[in-house]
Amino acid sequence: MTISKELLDELLKGCERPEDLLGDAGLMKELKIKLMERMLSAELTAHLGYEDGKDAPLSQANRRNGTSSKVLKGQDGTLPISVPRDREGSFEPELIKKGQTRIDGMDDKIIGLYAAGLTVRDIRAHLEDVYGLKVSPDLISRVTDAVLDEVREWQSRALERMYPIIIFDALRVKIRDADSRTVKNKAVYVALGVSRDGLREVLGLWIADNEGAKFWLSVMNELKNRGVQDVLIAVVDGLKGFPDAITVAFPEATVQTCIVHLVRHSLNFCAWKDRKAVATDLRRIYGAATADQAAAELDAFEGKWAGKYASIAPAWRRAWQEVTPFFAFDPAIRKIIYTTNAIESLNRVIRKSIKTRGSFPTEEAATKLIYLAIRNFEKGGRNVREWFAARNQFAILFEERFNA
Repeated sequence: MTISKELLDELLKGCERPEDLLGDAGLMKELKIKLMERMLSAELTAHLGYEDGKDAPLSQANRRNGTSSKVLKGQDGTLPISVPRDREGSFEPELIKKGQTRIDGMDDKIIGLYAAGLTVRDIRAHLEDVYGLKVSPDLISRVTDAVLDEVREWQSRALERMYPIIIFDALRVKIRDADSRTVKNKAVYVALGVSRDGLREVLGLWIADNEGAKFWLSVMNELKNRGVQDVLIAVVDGLKGFPDAITVAFPEATVQTCIVHLVRHSLNFCAWKDRKAVATDLRRIYGAATADQAAAELDAFEGKWAGKYASIAPAWRRAWQEVTPFFAFDPAIRKIIYTTNAIESLNRVIRKSIKTRGSFPTEEAATKLIYLAIRNFEKGGRNVREWFAARNQFAILFEERFNA
């Protein structure tokens, strides 16, 4: 549709300043209100079967019955409109539905601000400063609570039959306990899968007070119930009870300790001036060509550093059963397991969202924000780099299971 110059000249008559066009009482806002009211009137005409200003058919009892006032909230601020009514109350407008008070994707804006880590107070201040909207904390909570329905659907969706790699990790989040009303450090567990085609996919998130074999077995059973039948390699950061749970649920899975976390744990015992040297010597262990060579490098490391940092080598020996599977793989697979770039980048996105929160009032509040962070993470690209070489290795090492 083309708007004629004459119509534009008529509309813009008297607009001398920017606020005359775009201000709170400007032409654009008034035009939007009038257009919505015209469209609502047209909807009622279609519903009743006769034009506004004309008489209703004699045989028809239902007819126009004035208007009711309604205030909508949108990116233009508040929009007071008149909604036409019918006598029987059977008119259900499509443009502005009954009970609707927000337009222009305002819900999406609220959820976007929440996902960025803003508190309810921050969101209220932002909407008032930018859009001139005064919204209640209850409205913001209702909008963000709608995310929980999406979370439930996401958490129960069907999964792939087989994942070559699943990385399990945990973050600590402060959440107010419902029973004691005290703030506790609770663990948020995340499972990040790599599919046969090299796509990263967050399989789920779980919040728990304590980890253990019973908890992890419930997680494994949930994954099985959602369709996972096989896991080739499970990478885990020393999570208590995990190896037992994973081997019960997926007996053929290879359990691998996350090398990055093991190195970081080791460096926590070091003075700052020694960290670089210790890290270099640890690299000789996990960079070894074979498990036997790695064991020899660990002996050499202990001989050099035991006098100063006696706890590092024993920590590696305690985890050695879950470290050694690493050495059976080609560098293409080792790189994916070792670097854990995917889980590290996911954790950065989550921490960025939650860093402004001292604590969460409920587990649901934490779940909403972490889920939105995960959703943003998956929008940023899901392909694992250099997957082609790793895929070929998986196809050879796990031929029947990978190609089933």
